Amino acid sequence: MNVYVGHSKEIDYKYLYKKIREDNELRKFNIILPHEEDANSRNGREFYKTIDIMIAEVTERATGLGIELGWAYDDKKPIYCIYKKGSKISNSLKSVTDNFYEYENIDDCLEYIKSIIKNNRIG
Repeated sequence: MNVYVGHSKEIDYKYLYKKIREDNELRKFNIILPHEEDANSRNGREFYKTIDIMIAEVTERATGLGIELGWAYDDKKPIYCIYKKGSKISNSLKSVTDNFYEYENIDDCLEYIKSIIKNNRIG
């Protein structure tokens, strides 16, 4: 299962990546992190056809993330949005999903990611 975790570059994504990679349960899955190699995402349009689910960290608004969400939606991929408690998320997100999870801290965030993946497992 290919799980793509998209986000704005405005969040502390390096810390998020570190926590994802350190988690024993999440290591079992192919989690794709767009800026793991460098700060530039190199995912072209066809990439989104290869993912099974998209998890979007939407605490901060980002045009690029919006484009990615549109492509995933167009390809009929399940989309899940997670965001930090107290954040004002974009209303336009409701046009691509109704799956929203509000977290308080990084541990809550990871638990939601695990839950989303487990609920989408094939087989």
